[in-house]
Amino acid sequence: MAVVADTRVAPTIVESTPAADPAPLGLAAFALTTFMLSGHNASFIPDLIWIGPALFYGGLVQLLAGMWEFRNRNVFGATAFSTYGGFWLALGIFVTMSVVSKSFNAALTGNPGDVPDALAWFLIAFAIFNTYMLLWSTRVSVAVFFVFLTLEITEIVLAIGFWDEAHGNANNGILHAGGWIGIVTAAVAWYTSAAGVVNGMSARPVLPVGAPLWDRLPFFSHLGLPMPRRHVEA
Repeated sequence: MAVVADTRVAPTIVESTPAADPAPLGLAAFALTTFMLSGHNASFIPDLIWIGPALFYGGLVQLLAGMWEFRNRNVFGATAFSTYGGFWLALGIFVTMSVVSKSFNAALTGNPGDVPDALAWFLIAFAIFNTYMLLWSTRVSVAVFFVFLTLEITEIVLAIGFWDEAHGNANNGILHAGGWIGIVTAAVAWYTSAAGVVNGMSARPVLPVGAPLWDRLPFFSHLGLPMPRRHVEA
């Protein structure tokens, strides 16, 4: 009687190499695009120049950073960058369609107040998302917390400005103020991106980003700190 040997090969375990931190790239993409649009809202950058960055840098590149954060198993970064990549893609395509498509533009401008009203609700929807991300950013670093804090203020102020415009006050100063707050948001995001780049290249932190606030808050401190500390310096 023939005997057949068991020739099954044991599975090979391959350890994947960790990817580089995509957060500085995502923050840089967000910062530049925010700066361009905010500069227009603040009246010193011409309109529409921000659409290219919105589609490709703040949109596509930031979305890719979010996908790479999934690869790094960073749920916070993956959610934040993917969502705001989608934000910029959606806003850029909306404005592009309103410019190049006559039928789309006609549907938008049937009622003069519809466009600013729609933009206000668009910003409020993202502000809702931003609110809980602002809370959870206290588990990352002070710098990231201030990115979401300034962004929250920007979105709310711009939404108020667009609602005011929808009610007939087209040249209100609220949108102008929102633009300058957006400039501050971009500056904070650029700093956080720069810190991520140089700290990732160094054995010790070079630019401080601040230790997470979460474990310093009375109510939340007992829950612990789930995020790994990436070269964080108070």
